[in-house]
Amino acid sequence: MYIKIKVLNVFNQLSIWLSFQLSTIFLLGIPATLFFWSIKKRNKAVNKLLSIYWKISLLFFISLFLLMGKYSYALLITNIATLLMTISVWFWNDINDELKEYEFTYPLTTTTKVWRWSLTFISLNFLIQSLQNFSCLSSINSVACEIWLKPSSNFYIIIKNFFNFFFGANFTEPLAKFLGLFSLLIYTLGFIQWSIIKLPKNGRNSSFSENGRY
Repeated sequence: MYIKIKVLNVFNQLSIWLSFQLSTIFLLGIPATLFFWSIKKRNKAVNKLLSIYWKISLLFFISLFLLMGKYSYALLITNIATLLMTISVWFWNDINDELKEYEFTYPLTTTTKVWRWSLTFISLNFLIQSLQNFSCLSSINSVACEIWLKPSSNFYIIIKNFFNFFFGANFTEPLAKFLGLFSLLIYTLGFIQWSIIKLPKNGRNSSFSENGRY
């Protein structure tokens, strides 16, 4: 019985580690490539989609700081971030209509479509992983949730070395938590402002130029 539990625990750790690795690729690496690709091709539809995506994805970076600071609800915020990022790439009617106009042989839009579905799968997988450790959504500091903090430890080391090199100061967990919570407040205020002012006005129209196809 003990061996079975240990094997399941190892499998769970591996699954969570893999989820974070895939997140790095599909949440950061591929969209960055698509963004610069869309600039080169002067495709305003894809460029607008990725511009919106990066604004929304700031919450994901904020959640990483909260994970480093071991904020109790950090994992919950991470899941909200991935959910909003997924919604942001499907939400806009004018962009969706524009992407449908392109042939499968057009590589930029085809890659964008494949990435959107991949992002959706990654987000759902991340949510399922989190729900399997449901208590971690509200109490990341418990012993059972340590596996969720390990993937952010490498990022913490990078930020800590950055602070030491450029500012000659120590980057601590309390500082990471403070920066994360302060950024979360600013992000939330901005999101509320958009929801109250811009969303009712524009609806699901991203307002990208109708001449965005090249």
